[in-house]
Amino acid sequence: MINKAEPLSSNRDVSTQVQHNPVIECRDLYKRYPELAGQTLEVLKGIDLRVEAGEKVAVVGVSGSGKSTLLNMLGGLDLASAGQVLVAGCDFAEMSERETARWRNRHLGFVYQFHHLLGEFTALENVAMPLLIGGSKKKIAFANSQTLLDSVGLGERLHHKPSALSGGERQRVAIARALVAKPSCVLMDEPTGNLDPDTAEEVLSLLLDLNNTTGTSFIVVTHDHDLARRMDRILLLERGELTETSL
Repeated sequence: MINKAEPLSSNRDVSTQVQHNPVIECRDLYKRYPELAGQTLEVLKGIDLRVEAGEKVAVVGVSGSGKSTLLNMLGGLDLASAGQVLVAGCDFAEMSERETARWRNRHLGFVYQFHHLLGEFTALENVAMPLLIGGSKKKIAFANSQTLLDSVGLGERLHHKPSALSGGERQRVAIARALVAKPSCVLMDEPTGNLDPDTAEEVLSLLLDLNNTTGTSFIVVTHDHDLARRMDRILLLERGELTETSL
């Protein structure tokens, strides 16, 4: 359980919180789904994974191999059939739903192939959302969000809604939203998969720059071999097992 002596609303530096733990770790992780006729589909089979602060990890594999399932479990969006997932040293299985949501808000960011921005809000408002949900004052949340949008080249697009932004700009907003709370790790599912090659390269370069400047870890599920090769490690998910590989 989360230490009750320390409220989840604490603004203590993330690096202090995780300095003695990997940012994400899973131990002997299994995921099974029941099928018809009493059969069981085993998607993940005893996965062990340890990601350190600032590390960039790519997960590759064919469609249907369980990559997105693994990412959802690392993010506390799905529970394991067996084994453990620890984020900044805390086991999601030992937390209540409310504790999981708050710990996830503090330590994790998410970027998907489709940006999932809220269409009725501006770029600035979309980016500020994790801070506002986490309890930050509106003035501080907007100031921090503007700084980050400036850093991703969108300082002149703060008040544009998603419909007025290009695909690459929307993905930059999504990346800024994922990073605004200074998480320990950002989980990404095909972050360049919906972009043309030139825009994908721009977004990839941005991600690498942000990793260097923020020290945030990245776990990226991707079919893009160029993106995968520019990570620190490449892991292949095949037949439910995770192994190191090269491309």
